[in-house]
Amino acid sequence: MSGTSLDGVDAVLLDAAAAPRVLASLHHPFDEPLRRELLALNAPGDNEIDRCARLGNELARRYAAAVGELLRSSGRQAAEIRAIGCHGQTVRHRPDRGYTLQIGNAALLAELAGIAVVADFRARDIAAGGQGAPLAPAFHATLFRHRSENRAVVNLGGIANVTRLPIEGTVLGFDCGPGNCLLDLWAAKHLGKRYDDNGEWAAGGTLLPALLGRLREEPFFAAPPPKSTGRDLFNQAWLAARLRNEEPRAVQATLLELTARCVADACKGAARVIACGGGTQNVALMRRIAALLEGVPVESSAAHGLDPSLVEAAAFAWLAERSLNSAPGNLAEVTGARGPRVLGAIYPK
Repeated sequence: MSGTSLDGVDAVLLDAAAAPRVLASLHHPFDEPLRRELLALNAPGDNEIDRCARLGNELARRYAAAVGELLRSSGRQAAEIRAIGCHGQTVRHRPDRGYTLQIGNAALLAELAGIAVVADFRARDIAAGGQGAPLAPAFHATLFRHRSENRAVVNLGGIANVTRLPIEGTVLGFDCGPGNCLLDLWAAKHLGKRYDDNGEWAAGGTLLPALLGRLREEPFFAAPPPKSTGRDLFNQAWLAARLRNEEPRAVQATLLELTARCVADACKGAARVIACGGGTQNVALMRRIAALLEGVPVESSAAHGLDPSLVEAAAFAWLAERSLNSAPGNLAEVTGARGPRVLGAIYPK
């Protein structure tokens, strides 16, 4: 998995039995030149076909290197692995136009790793009229659903998404708004760093109610599920159009409040919130979400047996196993697809 935050490659070795279990894991960070090139692909630019293909090949090499290191560190052989589930790097997500694009050259990855690859998970759901995202809710339900407690799972990635896990009935899930993407963008511009450590810069800033009001006027927030989004919407241009020369630290504080409120609104009614993704390391953000959900425990997925940085990678390993068994991977109630679908294209070893 390499997600919207563009921080690097997360790889897990998953025992995809009835109770999925992570056996080993690693993280390979992206170097800054690669990160900048990938980020640039999220917006229109020159020679996109060549750039997309070239970066897809480079990602395949990075993914293969991660797989090789993971096998060596765990004492496993490629022959023991049934498949690699490769989400790829999203560079465009436009379900409103009938497409989504995740690059990573799965054929090259299969060739380099000598292991079958399952990739392109989102396309079939979109072909069936769905959003193609989020796809993790089925995995969240397998791991975190409880027979006597209504729960919500929030993934604080570049985009924040929430899965509602009722005691009984339908699992629901949707993207609720920006997670880390705007916070990271603003920290990079004004701190020269990839992110705001522990949210400390934001925590020392002053909330700007007028700016928050303009940000929350975005129609996406009021739209009913199913819905999904990405950097196609929440990007530098979107933010710049709503700024009025405010003090930078106050802007960061307001962006943190925006993310916290989006998440808290989506989690209302849950008796417990389980958080995963890189945003769990933002102490100020986690505290603010908990304050908005007064009396509701907001805790890391680590308290439930899975490191928060590994949940998404584990989800796509699990989805790959579903694909190989011709089992549906989407939840139509979440994505809006016409029904359950087997997801992913299989590239034999």
